[in-house]
Amino acid sequence: MPMPVETLHAYLTEAFPDAEIAIEDLAGDGDHYKARIVSTAFAGIPRVKQHQLVYAALKGHMGGALHALALETSAPSTTG
Repeated sequence: MPMPVETLHAYLTEAFPDAEIAIEDLAGDGDHYKARIVSTAFAGIPRVKQHQLVYAALKGHMGGALHALALETSAPSTTG
């Protein structure tokens, strides 16, 4: 069963309440998404660890209800 974008967004918002989150359904099937997440939770940690935090936020749904998730994660820019 596919995961609705609203459910995906809710999981990510719960785990990263300060985040700017943009989600795109890549195939129109609710199984293949691209997510861009900018959160202070990612500051100073390697990208692999950032992605692990996102997968943990999905509470075991990755590979089940959610078949594929392309991730772009980063901390907010401190320049400006």
